[in-house]
Amino acid sequence: MPSPAPKAPSAIRGGRTIRVGIALLAVVAFALSYDALRQMAVAGHVRGLLTYLFPLVIDGFIAIGIVALIILRTAPVSSRFYVWMLVGVATGTSIGANVVHAVGLNEGTRLRLNNATAGALSAIAPLALAGAVHLYLVMNRHLASGAMAEASPATPPAASATPGDDRPIRQEQTDDDATAPSTKANSAPEANTTITKSPPAKANRKKGERKTTAPDTVLWSTARAIGAEQGTVPRTTLEAAIRAQGYTIQKDRAKEIANAVTAELASAANTDAAA
Repeated sequence: MPSPAPKAPSAIRGGRTIRVGIALLAVVAFALSYDALRQMAVAGHVRGLLTYLFPLVIDGFIAIGIVALIILRTAPVSSRFYVWMLVGVATGTSIGANVVHAVGLNEGTRLRLNNATAGALSAIAPLALAGAVHLYLVMNRHLASGAMAEASPATPPAASATPGDDRPIRQEQTDDDATAPSTKANSAPEANTTITKSPPAKANRKKGERKTTAPDTVLWSTARAIGAEQGTVPRTTLEAAIRAQGYTIQKDRAKEIANAVTAELASAANTDAAA
């Protein structure tokens, strides 16, 4: 029997009631601590409306620190310990201020602070500023390192991608390089130049592999070799020689090349006769 799927937190009986209760408890606790800390600010000679901001420096820092701990749950232990220390100091300060407030009002109708307590309260704001800025830097550094880790490749490149020094590098020759002539295709043959026919090399092609059309360099060199041997270039002979090298050729193209090379041979013969 398959095990039942886990229920979502919202589907658990009483889950919503628990969440609402936790939220109400947090609001009530913040309100009571806020009132005590504001009266401590008044007793510490904080002026006017700034007394309403003083509780946020302490209790607000606690809330931000707890959120930072959730974000930094995968950070190094040293970073998490530092944030825990900040949250602990802020919590201890809030508890101490609430205790001093209750004890002071219990001893008299008006809250009065001694010099040490008043001095400690005045140091809370700059300490909270320094702690908040450094907490931001710690979080930013952790988030930046996490983004870099995600952007980096998961696996290193294969070691065989770069050939070693003791591994010879072979240069593959194409079919064009194997059959290309040393002279340009459109240059007329010299009168005193003897064209030597080289046996056409068949391309190494796997069985069933699609053949490619013969490049112009192969067409011209093959046609000139046939013309040097036979004195003319029959179209059928040129087609057979090209196909023997593993290429394909159209009849119209073979006829065009054959006629052009035949014209070159006739021109060369007329030049020799005139000389």
